[in-house]
Amino acid sequence: MTADLPLKAALPASVDAQTRVLLLGSLPGERSLAAREYYAHPTNAFWWLIGEVVAEPDLARLPYPERLARLQAHGVGLWDVIASARRSGSLDTAIRDATHRDLVGFARQLPQLRAISFNGGTAAQRGRRQLATLDSGIALIDLPSSSAAYAGMPRAAKLAAWRAIERYLE
Repeated sequence: MTADLPLKAALPASVDAQTRVLLLGSLPGERSLAAREYYAHPTNAFWWLIGEVVAEPDLARLPYPERLARLQAHGVGLWDVIASARRSGSLDTAIRDATHRDLVGFARQLPQLRAISFNGGTAAQRGRRQLATLDSGIALIDLPSSSAAYAGMPRAAKLAAWRAIERYLE
């Protein structure tokens, strides 16, 4: 039964008024929720990928609050498309009874926003559905998942795809 699954609540947004690119995941995994840090699992390539994109290859080695501050300095914000859901484990395929964020309202609060990128297929599918009514010039970009669970693409190919957001940070 779905009601027997634990309810997971997402992390707060990491954005500011200068956010130009908003990176949206689906719902943080177990390790991230326990640590209260986005992309806390050591095998997740997120911090390496975004560090390369913003030309800060040592980003992953910084303390978490400093990583968030460095992303904000580059105009990058983090959030999730799902506010809460029932899920056992960390896989997106296990998400049930999801409550979604108000992405349109949130995007309208970010005056410098130029692009919304989706980290993985679940984020893209659910996020694009929510943003269908967004009538602005904001680009929507699907990115391959940074998760190690998405092993069908080598890191170099993921990085090449992630570089699509660079132009929106200039």
